[in-house]
Amino acid sequence: MKRLFLIALSALLLVPVSAQEVSKEVQKAEKKAAVKSHLKQHFKPYGFIRNYFTFDSRECIAGTGDLYFYMPKDEAWNQAEGEQYISGVERQDLNAVSSFRFLSLTTRVGLSIVDYKWRNTEFSGKIEADFFAGIAKVGTGGIHAVSGTAQFRLRQAYVTLGWDSLKMSDKDFARVDLTIGQTWHPMAADLCDVISLNSGAPFGPFNRSPQVKVDARLGKYVTLTGALLWQMQYNSIGPDGQSAEYILYSKTPEAYLGVSAQAKGFLVRVGADVLSISPRHIGKLNGVDVRVNDRITTASPFLYLQYKKGEFSIKAKTIFAESGEHMNMNGGYGVSRVNPDGSWSYTPTRTSSSWISLVYGGKVGAQEDKHPQKLQGILFAGYVENLGTKDPLAVEGGKLVGFYYPRVKNMRRMWRITPTLLYTVGKFQVGLEYDITSVHYGDGKINPANGLSEQGLHWVTNHRVELMTKYNF
Repeated sequence: MKRLFLIALSALLLVPVSAQEVSKEVQKAEKKAAVKSHLKQHFKPYGFIRNYFTFDSRECIAGTGDLYFYMPKDEAWNQAEGEQYISGVERQDLNAVSSFRFLSLTTRVGLSIVDYKWRNTEFSGKIEADFFAGIAKVGTGGIHAVSGTAQFRLRQAYVTLGWDSLKMSDKDFARVDLTIGQTWHPMAADLCDVISLNSGAPFGPFNRSPQVKVDARLGKYVTLTGALLWQMQYNSIGPDGQSAEYILYSKTPEAYLGVSAQAKGFLVRVGADVLSISPRHIGKLNGVDVRVNDRITTASPFLYLQYKKGEFSIKAKTIFAESGEHMNMNGGYGVSRVNPDGSWSYTPTRTSSSWISLVYGGKVGAQEDKHPQKLQGILFAGYVENLGTKDPLAVEGGKLVGFYYPRVKNMRRMWRITPTLLYTVGKFQVGLEYDITSVHYGDGKINPANGLSEQGLHWVTNHRVELMTKYNF
């Protein structure tokens, strides 16, 4: 009897302990579920695995493992015309060499942070990175960054503060968003519809920069945008090549102001970018180093148009760029005058760049909720005209004092046509693109009066065929 009493007493004592353990397990599970729900609600990971298979009919000016295509290289003849009869060797264009590559560069990962709020302020943000280029290997044909290990680089990192439902009148309300960090340049935010890595550059701006940007949506249709920007990856050209040093010593951020209007499928955006840099802070006077305050200020306006209806969309953009090299466009600047104090005055190149892209396509075949299918046809066309320098270039001893251009100085004009087929099955995409780009080159002798190469004009054309596979997650 005593034994039974002890067993019963022990059972009664263990019941609260077991209940406490169960309660702790429940609390632990609830806490875990709450954390999981919080992460799912506020943190949105995304990205893709992308491969390019690329054929070029001749040597090209390109970056990022030769995937970021600018233009075909000019002719490089092994001997002057007529010399083949003396040497007995065939006259050849050494840049008329085809090539092929396939790479997984630009595979991307990102994290969006959304739906945080404190009182009337909304918070969101983004961190995004991808793989870039590789260890450069110098070969007989030049430098091709197609070997080695790809680098992991920052693309975007910013936070946005938003204020909604700001009353303007009895009927209209405004919304203001303040973005701080690195993201797309306002001039480059509207990209064309191509699958190539360059996204239509150099026919349109391509740039991501550190910035402070304000978007003020005034009612349903109109948005004002203002931004102050700095340079990091996409830099101005100068005496020491492309570098952020020139904006560093200018102590002046790049400025952008634009306005957008949208209604019934239409979007119109007009804006202008102003950049003021100091190409040199040390000059020479009578052979002695002196401090100088060189400066060049440029302004680049643009117009963007877009219309979407159903499965059809059309986009177009035109830019009048002064310099523009920091936005991956064709341009630069030169020295226009040598001043008595050792400083230099400068004049920018002026370039007219325009593009248009059309997209049509919708669902095809049997549709399933988890694996929607879509076939799209895309057509891109672009044109660039080099309008020369704003003022004449300075000459000393029969040579230009300074003419700074990131790629080629003797390009007069260029055009590109790119038809594309893009097939999507769920999260997987495969695209085939044919890019024909033709450049009108001069012989390389620059006319100081206008900064143009006007003699020996000839066309050089590259045919690029590109296959892309992409898995989004």
